[in-house]
Amino acid sequence: MSVLRARDRHLVGRFSYGVTPELARDVRRAGGAHAWFERQLAPGRVTDHGADRLRSWWPSLDRGPTDLWRRQIKEIEGGWEVMADYQRWVLLRRMQSRRQLHEVMTELWENHFNVPVNGDAQFTWRVDFGDTIRDHALGRFDRLLQAVVTHPALLISLDNVSSTKAFPNENLGRELLELHTVGRGAYDEHDVKASARILTGWTVDMWNTFKAEYDEERHDRDRVKVMGFKAANTKADGRQVARDYLRYLAHHPATARHVARKLAVKFVRDDPSPQLVNRLAHVYLRHQTDLRPVLRALVGTREFQRAAGAKVRDPGEDLVASYRALGVRVSRPPAGKHGEAYAANQLLWQVSGMGITPFAWPRPDGQPIDNRSWASPARLIASMGVHRSLAGGWWPSDGAHYRKPAAWLPRRNVRFDALVDSMSQRILHRRSTPRLLKACCEATGCKPHERITDDHPLVQWGMHQLLSVFLDSPTHLTR
Repeated sequence: MSVLRARDRHLVGRFSYGVTPELARDVRRAGGAHAWFERQLAPGRVTDHGADRLRSWWPSLDRGPTDLWRRQIKEIEGGWEVMADYQRWVLLRRMQSRRQLHEVMTELWENHFNVPVNGDAQFTWRVDFGDTIRDHALGRFDRLLQAVVTHPALLISLDNVSSTKAFPNENLGRELLELHTVGRGAYDEHDVKASARILTGWTVDMWNTFKAEYDEERHDRDRVKVMGFKAANTKADGRQVARDYLRYLAHHPATARHVARKLAVKFVRDDPSPQLVNRLAHVYLRHQTDLRPVLRALVGTREFQRAAGAKVRDPGEDLVASYRALGVRVSRPPAGKHGEAYAANQLLWQVSGMGITPFAWPRPDGQPIDNRSWASPARLIASMGVHRSLAGGWWPSDGAHYRKPAAWLPRRNVRFDALVDSMSQRILHRRSTPRLLKACCEATGCKPHERITDDHPLVQWGMHQLLSVFLDSPTHLTR
């Protein structure tokens, strides 16, 4: 087995949920890491039938908001059940999709425009919200902003559905400025109030059909000014004013720096240099908020190239990477209670125990992407517990197909140090080191020159100890 060069592994690893032998093969077929990266920027060019078929496992993901609401009030299916299925689906997509960069960017923006899955109203639109972000995740930020800020899920989550000209609700208008675009320090309270007034009118037929609406009676007509944006705002239909306002925000230099820093923190390090942020912001503005040139510029910097291993995997990234590293295959769960024990459903229990389930962060600021938030001793111990259960193939046991212990042997009779090197290449996608070999020896009691065969005690009942060393290593816990 050959592994990618260190620089290529860094690029592919940072924009995927873990380098596997199959992914490395795709990289080589593409002509190298940068060619693979360029191809990933156009996800429509990458066939992904296997991941696409996962959607059919949970039919309610394709139901409309009215249907979902009626099923809830008739006690056919609760909204929380649909949301749990959505969380399972995104985890499995990340494991199986060949459009790895697209999955990574979709997750990033779903957290940036956070609509928690735990909500008795926004669940009706939450899957569509994720689909909308998925459509724009690698396009222009101004179009992404337009699509999500007026989306029913965000309107519900941030209370714009109760905002009227008589009583404007400031939640969406404030978070739009603070979290989604220009950031703190670029606006004042007068701007927040005007921002909220611009967005009045965008609403949803709550607790009935949940259809998206624009209510002209709610729209606050009067001159508005937010930072450098001004509009007479005299029409009952204020949608064009809102669109112009969102475009202004998307193209604002402060938004460029805000978005650039978000990308740098996610893909480079927690403390990116001001020079890197300014450079990316310049590319963002020069290309009309197109995110792809920004990502190209980012991976071309020395700061990115020197940041290998600088980011801690969060619970979701860890779980997905662990399944991928072990080559665990997950099968479709049967409907009803019989399917509850299946791996596709148990995923949520596993990732919850490690810290958080996808899109369950309750605050509007979205799940943290910094190292400190996910580097506590408690988090590490929780991850080690999940790693061990996966390494042993103990939990989940239904609907999960693990490699047999003997399948890890590169040949029927192999020295322990050669076995460690072979497993390191497959699981960590790099050659073994003396330090790793020492850890493996201490964990298993094996000697480096010891011969390992099918009937060796290590293979018979101790392989989980060896596998756990790889999954618990700093190399696996970072990206």
